[in-house]
Amino acid sequence: MLEALSFEFMQNALMAAVLASIACGIIGSLVVVNRIVFLSGGIAHTAYGGVGLAFFFGWPVLPCTIGFTLAASLVMGAVTLRHSDRVDTIIGVLWAAGMALGIILLDITPGYNVDLMSFLFGSILAVPVSDLWIMAGLVVVILALVLLFYRSFLVMSFDQEFARARGVPVSILYLLMLSMVAVSVVMIIRVVGLILVIALLTIPPYLAGRFAKSLGKMMLAAIAWSIVFCITGLWISYQFNITSGASIIACATVCFAGILLTEQMVKKVRA
Repeated sequence: MLEALSFEFMQNALMAAVLASIACGIIGSLVVVNRIVFLSGGIAHTAYGGVGLAFFFGWPVLPCTIGFTLAASLVMGAVTLRHSDRVDTIIGVLWAAGMALGIILLDITPGYNVDLMSFLFGSILAVPVSDLWIMAGLVVVILALVLLFYRSFLVMSFDQEFARARGVPVSILYLLMLSMVAVSVVMIIRVVGLILVIALLTIPPYLAGRFAKSLGKMMLAAIAWSIVFCITGLWISYQFNITSGASIIACATVCFAGILLTEQMVKKVRA
């Protein structure tokens, strides 16, 4: 692995993994605590429509996908707030519509020759320096917003009714949180791809939440878990010449299963 670090593409991959892990740990913790994993999955798959738009009109992929995903997340958030009884159905429709739009636009794009697998399973080894700067800027924005509204997010995440009674603008914060989910999802797609994005967004925060005593510590632990999974997955990918995104998620899944099994065995021994 050390010899691989002499290559620029591997250095870029590690930097992308760290940046995505920071966003993943912070926003993933909010996703897990607020129980909006399905909603985040809808946002993630709708992002494919932004990819299709970017290639069809010849726009930069990352900014276009972020803009499209932000719009989709706000629509889903508004629907969730107004029609809570129909959330699953509407999210499912938007999920499928975004995927269909992206596939159709890519099919009719003149001279389209982009590898579809790179968006479905990640292309961390092909992240350019320009995307790293955009990712770094987005991470700074996410950190600033979470630090600024940390107490409000904390109260909203555990008791929305109490938060409203205290004058916390729950609806606005909820839409802001979904917007940050959208940005984070697009960043993580560069690392593990569209299909695997939810695993990296939820597994590290879930493991962190089993041991952390506060939301802030949960975020920090989730960042650490995510970095470990990404670096280990990259090393396995390099050693065995397999897809990097799948390797990262495989590491996370094995660790997840191992911790759960160990806890069950300890409980049985104590019983």
